[in-house]
Amino acid sequence: MRGEPSCPKCGGRVRAPGLFADSWQCDVDGTVHPLQPVIPPSVEALQVVVHRAQVPVWMPWPLPVGWLFTGVACAGDDRSGGRATAVACSGPAPLGGVGELVLVAEELGVGLGARYAGVDGPDPGPYMSVDKPPHAKVHAAGRPTPLWHVSQTPDDRAVFAGEARGLWLWAIAWPEQSGLLMYDELVLTDLRDAGAEVDLLPCGALSPRLLTP
Repeated sequence: MRGEPSCPKCGGRVRAPGLFADSWQCDVDGTVHPLQPVIPPSVEALQVVVHRAQVPVWMPWPLPVGWLFTGVACAGDDRSGGRATAVACSGPAPLGGVGELVLVAEELGVGLGARYAGVDGPDPGPYMSVDKPPHAKVHAAGRPTPLWHVSQTPDDRAVFAGEARGLWLWAIAWPEQSGLLMYDELVLTDLRDAGAEVDLLPCGALSPRLLTP
């Protein structure tokens, strides 16, 4: 059974546009881009988000050895398109055990990344010391992209954020030690630009991180 859209910031219920508002509304957060129900990972589910997205759909590509695609989420509706995307992957952690990584691309103010990061949102700016050198770098769509550590997050995760293609890019890793992945200069591909090789994407079980950040 397909679930209902929810608030990307707090996870609460949202009201569809109607007579008194021309946008989706949350009782707590006001006007929002609704987070669509998360469905089990598959190439088909990913393609739905890719075709809807108005923002990048970032994924490490190629995936680190042993890693799998474990889910995708999108905030936005059919009228506005996807204004935030979140892609989850999991695999062997750098220090042993299982690691999980969620990459979020979003417009200013959407708040999905802050929810997964576990900080008061909607944007990472107040938690980033951009006057200091970046803590990590990725290659996003072929461009070196600095990321800064995000402070005041829960102890069970490592959070980095920066800007790519003029939009926020969040990288949230569980457990905290899995943040070491971000020091390996991961190569991120915007799946809107990817070719037929995406059809060969290895899929795992749905990450619970997308459901309960």
